Amino acid sequence: MITLKDLRATVETEEGKKEILKGINLQINAGEVHAIMGPNGSGKSTLASVLTGREGYEVTGGSVEFEGNDLLELEPEERAQHGIFLAFQYPVEIPGVSNTNFLKTAINEIRKSKGMEPMSSVEFLKMMKEKAKLVGLDPSMTSRYVNVGFSGGEKKRNEIFQLAMLNPKFSILDETDSGLDIDALKAVAEGVIKLKTNDNAFLVITHYQRLLNFIVPDFVHVMFDGRIVKSGGKELALHLEENGYDWITDMKETAEA
Repeated sequence: MITLKDLRATVETEEGKKEILKGINLQINAGEVHAIMGPNGSGKSTLASVLTGREGYEVTGGSVEFEGNDLLELEPEERAQHGIFLAFQYPVEIPGVSNTNFLKTAINEIRKSKGMEPMSSVEFLKMMKEKAKLVGLDPSMTSRYVNVGFSGGEKKRNEIFQLAMLNPKFSILDETDSGLDIDALKAVAEGVIKLKTNDNAFLVITHYQRLLNFIVPDFVHVMFDGRIVKSGGKELALHLEENGYDWITDMKETAEA
C-alpha cells in the first residue's frame, strides 16, 4: 500500500535547517497495523507530518509511493482525497463549524475528486447515525462545533468517528493515546479495531506500550535519531516497556565504535 525509501526531511529552526528524518525505510501493506515507538525527538511526529504534507517540513531525499502514486508530489488535500488520514495528538477546535457540516463537506469533496455525485442528506444522516453507534459516540456531539468544549477523551473519540465516516485507506494515529485515561484509551482502541479491514492499514505512533495492549500491531518499529533502528513483532513493544530506550543508545554507540 505505502512504501517509504530512504525518506529524509528537514525543518526550519532558529539555528537554521535541521535534519529530522535521516533515511526512513518502511513498507506497510493493506490489512496491516504497524506501530512506531521511540523517545521524544526521534522524529515520529515529523514522519506523520511529512506523510500528510504539513507545511514547515522540507523533503530532501527519498520517496514515498502510495498505491502507485508519488505521495510527495500531491498537495495535502489531494493526499486526503486519495485516502490518507491523520488523527492528531492534539485535535484542533473549529468554532462555528458543526461536526455534521464538517464531515458532509469533507465526504463530498472526496466524492467530487472521484467524479461522484454529492451524497444526499438522507444517505449522509443515515451513515452518520450508523458510524456514531459503531464507535460509541454520543449522537448529540455530531451537532456540536468540531472539538469545541470537548474533553480530551471526547476529542479522540470524535477523531475515530471522523475516521469511520471518511473511511480512509491509510490512517496515521499520532500519539492519539496522549493524555487519555484507561476508559478513553479502550474506547479509541475498540473503534480502530472495528474499522480495521483487509483493505486498509494503520500506522500507530506512540510512546507507550499500553495502547498496543488493545490495538495489537503486526509489526513494531523503534525510531531513534531520525531512523528506524529496529523492527519486530508485538514482543518488541513489551521489551521497550520493560527496558526503556537506553538500550537503543547503547546499541548505537556499540555499532559506531
